[in-house]
Amino acid sequence: MAGMRRSAALHVVLLAAECEPWAKTGGLADAVDALARALGQVAGADLELPIEVFLPRYAGMQVPPERVITERRVRVPDALAGPAVTTEATIVDVDADGYRLRLVDLPAAFDRPGGYYGDASGDYPDNAWRFGLFCRAALAILEAEGRRPDLLHVHDWHAAPVLRYAGPATASLLTVHNLAYHGWTPPDRVSQLGPEWAVATGTSAPGVDLLAAGIGLADLVNTVSPGFAAEALGPAFGMGLDGDLRARGDRFFGILNGLDTDLWNPATDAAIAAPYARADRRGKAACRTDLLERVGFDPSDAEPVIGMIGRLDPQKGFDLLAEAAPALLADGFRLVIQGSGPPELVGGLRRLAARRPDAVALIERFDREMARRIYAGTDGFLMPSRFEPCGTGQMVALRYGTPPIVHATGGLADTVVDEFDHPGAGTGFVFRHATAHGLLWACREFALRFRAGGDAWEALLDRGMVVDFDWRTAAAPAYVAAYRRAVALHRSA
Repeated sequence: MAGMRRSAALHVVLLAAECEPWAKTGGLADAVDALARALGQVAGADLELPIEVFLPRYAGMQVPPERVITERRVRVPDALAGPAVTTEATIVDVDADGYRLRLVDLPAAFDRPGGYYGDASGDYPDNAWRFGLFCRAALAILEAEGRRPDLLHVHDWHAAPVLRYAGPATASLLTVHNLAYHGWTPPDRVSQLGPEWAVATGTSAPGVDLLAAGIGLADLVNTVSPGFAAEALGPAFGMGLDGDLRARGDRFFGILNGLDTDLWNPATDAAIAAPYARADRRGKAACRTDLLERVGFDPSDAEPVIGMIGRLDPQKGFDLLAEAAPALLADGFRLVIQGSGPPELVGGLRRLAARRPDAVALIERFDREMARRIYAGTDGFLMPSRFEPCGTGQMVALRYGTPPIVHATGGLADTVVDEFDHPGAGTGFVFRHATAHGLLWACREFALRFRAGGDAWEALLDRGMVVDFDWRTAAAPAYVAAYRRAVALHRSA
């Protein structure tokens, strides 16, 4: 790319398929948005500001006109249109509260009525072309502006094609948020990525695993917690890429995601019934009453109420909760569950909710305000994930004075200290085996302390609320250090 320019401050560009609140299906969106804003607040002289985040402009994405900074058009090579054929992309720059969002508007690729990655029939067959074009457009506008970045910060497989298109001129960091999705491109679709990838794979290659390719091409690779980074090096959690990750040696590592503590703050949260803080938790009782009345439970019942929020899929362990639920109900627990998913996963919970509306509430929708009420109004928060690269729910629960009950995996194990193993020093409850029995054991340990109450219980809540997960404290500075390391490695090579 043209426009060579160097200064002490690094020009860092982020590329991702999701960014809250513009496009979101999961934690990737939250992490990209929060990291970009935190970098702008802590980077100082290390990075050029504002931070730039490239994101596809999907169908239905509404951009307030007053936030639009500028629009520019560039032409980019179009692998589907044929050799030497280009297509026009519009880059819409948007003020995104602390960073510059750069929407790549390519209607043929992203203005579709289905989801971001597919529709009811499955993944879009031209995903390689769509996201390859997105990456080309980002590079094209930077080149047109004469602003070659010092480092490309690439998120998941969707942005991995940029590492081949950019060539050896630019340093790079690849962050793997979800190791389960590889962006597999079969042989008959590799041409969608353009000649750079055809040459790279060879005529006899079985196809392209974009995430695996990105792991090999990036100067540094990280995932979103040290615990998951260690787990990913083995076949049980490596999702077929453990060998690729081991091959990177110390160039693969974990940086624990942070929490947006301005966004998640029970002292200022407008969605909950009453504000409260670590120094004065009295408002939490009003939040409990409000939540239980909303879901049809008896608010005067002092028995423990456990919340769970997430996608209803096997990874998240909702089936473990369904299996353990009858025993939990027999023990006096009540359950508030928010999520939606396949009938086979929610069927048992639906039947329980129908039989015991006084003790099981199943909210089958994505509801931001109700999620906040669950964090604030329940007594404990359940995350029985089979694997969890980082997780945000347990961090939010701790900040809201709601002890998490988690499976010992990935970021959950990194962020929750087990009160059973460390009495008087714990922040939640941790079970070692992803089974209904393990979940039930941890819930009973939680209930034992909850029912005892008193100073020991209040101290447990206090320890959880004091933990500092703010992006600005640890995660953002760690990424700045990783950027510096990647650039140094790249230049030395």
